[in-house]
Amino acid sequence: MNTPSFVLLYVESPAESAAFYADLLGQSPVDSSPTFAMFVLPSGIKLGLWSRQDADPKPGARGGGGELGIPVGTVDEVRRTHADWKGRGIPILQPVTQMDFGLTFVGADPDGHRLRVFHPEAS
Repeated sequence: MNTPSFVLLYVESPAESAAFYADLLGQSPVDSSPTFAMFVLPSGIKLGLWSRQDADPKPGARGGGGELGIPVGTVDEVRRTHADWKGRGIPILQPVTQMDFGLTFVGADPDGHRLRVFHPEAS
């Protein structure tokens, strides 16, 4: 089986979303146009932002139906990232919370896509 290596999010404004992710990720998109932007993350995963008006076939759901998971190395990093995102005005959908898999919180991008930061507990 092929290995998935590309995440595509449907967005209202690729330019607005690209600016959000460029600031959040600390890197510029490798490709951008009025209808699309793409980032290549250090892991090699590609993150595409496609205008929902121009996608074919048209997407049915709005953002928030899934989430991007962002693992971090320590619980302190979870807390620091949470404070950083709050300071940037990123909507926080779940405050820092201890869950069965580890310490976590959830923010949202401009289209409501969920961004979960977490430090996994050792099993």
